[in-house]
Amino acid sequence: MGIVAGLDSSPEFTRIVVCDTDTGAVLRQGYAPHPVEGRPSDIDPQAWLLSLGEAAGGGLLEGVQAIGVSAQQNAVVPLDAQGNTVRPALVGGDKRAQVAAADLVDALGGREAWAQAVGCVPQAAQPVTKLRWLAKNEPENAQRTAVLLQAHDWLVWQLLGRPLRRTTDRGGASGTGYWSAATGAYRPDLVELALGHQAVLPEVIGPSEAAGTTPEGLLISAGTGETMAAAFGLGLGLGDVVVSLGASGSVMAVHPEALADHSGMITSLADATGMFLPVVTTLNAVRALRGTAELLGLPDLESLSELAMKSTPGAHGLVLLPYLEGERTPNLPHTAGTLAGLRRESMKPEHLARAAFEGMLCGLADALDVLRGRGVEVRRIFLLGAAAELPAVQASAPSLFGAQVVVPQPADYAAIGAARQAAWALGVSQGGLDPRTPPAWQGAAAQVLEPGEELAVGQAVRQQFTAVREQTHPGAFRP
Repeated sequence: MGIVAGLDSSPEFTRIVVCDTDTGAVLRQGYAPHPVEGRPSDIDPQAWLLSLGEAAGGGLLEGVQAIGVSAQQNAVVPLDAQGNTVRPALVGGDKRAQVAAADLVDALGGREAWAQAVGCVPQAAQPVTKLRWLAKNEPENAQRTAVLLQAHDWLVWQLLGRPLRRTTDRGGASGTGYWSAATGAYRPDLVELALGHQAVLPEVIGPSEAAGTTPEGLLISAGTGETMAAAFGLGLGLGDVVVSLGASGSVMAVHPEALADHSGMITSLADATGMFLPVVTTLNAVRALRGTAELLGLPDLESLSELAMKSTPGAHGLVLLPYLEGERTPNLPHTAGTLAGLRRESMKPEHLARAAFEGMLCGLADALDVLRGRGVEVRRIFLLGAAAELPAVQASAPSLFGAQVVVPQPADYAAIGAARQAAWALGVSQGGLDPRTPPAWQGAAAQVLEPGEELAVGQAVRQQFTAVREQTHPGAFRP
């Protein structure tokens, strides 16, 4: 069929991969940082276009027939009636909006009302919450806002030459807080609740549909959010779960239906294929490891891992509840971490190091149990993030999670997923691919770890963790 490109506009850079449409093999790549310092909460979207142009330099896109776009989630680009940006895009975690999130939860009648309405409870980062912040803090800008786009919507629109039709995909829309994955429809009333008035929202098109064609004849696919693009690039299917190890952690599964969760622990997202991505988040993952390393005077996580491997499973009875920033799973926003099981023989640096790894992984295993408890199949677990490479993580994760663990080799999976989407839309437009079946590309090269004989040991460590959690926070966790 030819070659396609996928571009990923992350919070800090643009990455482009050019792939063979049949196999997904990466043929060439481009990269450029956004021309901004740090990770500000407001950014002129023109910066995304500048880094895109730089990343595509040197004839990188020569011969490409279609492009897919992945971009950072939660960014809101407010446009006026003429299509000009009202103010810089609101991006990132945006702690400014925490009060706005609480306001919105109360305004609709609580967490359960939001979970039923759109499958998620407003968080500070979400577009719907940023709209509330805008209305309260910049009322003139809020009043001028006539059109709402996310980062990937805006980039697709720019690549197409700013046509009258503006589009998005169900994956990106599902993270806004004003589109329901369960019903497949917008909730304009929630936009009005947040912004103070209605705004034009982009048309949600199907996973294999094209957003349009550039004046030069280049097909542009629907685009999607980074999470959905990465899942598509990894080739995830039913039975696959992604555990992402960042400062905070997340557990995300592929599921055939949207999961409504009245407690709000599950965020119900849509994926880039027509399926669903229920997500459970923990506030504490690698930040618990970094804090422990600092406490022990260690320079990095590799040193902490090396020290932890000198201990044994269960860390001689030492248990760390890693709720250092409060916690979302279980819902304990104002709590602190707990170190339990201190005995003379357990008071050694290696046991604390081991307890930090086990505490982090047990917290994520709790999140995994939330999904299992709702009937989500867990066949294999993809472990993502730099910490996934640490020996102390790999030694414990399979037995604590009770499943096969897959550690993919580092690659630009979001950009690859965007390219795969482009190949799908191109194939459908040419009549060579089924609109319900994406192209079968090579899976991610990966290391596979089995629980094996360590399974019983891992379950004993989980029981030790659970006992301390229940004793410290009785009844807080109900999967």
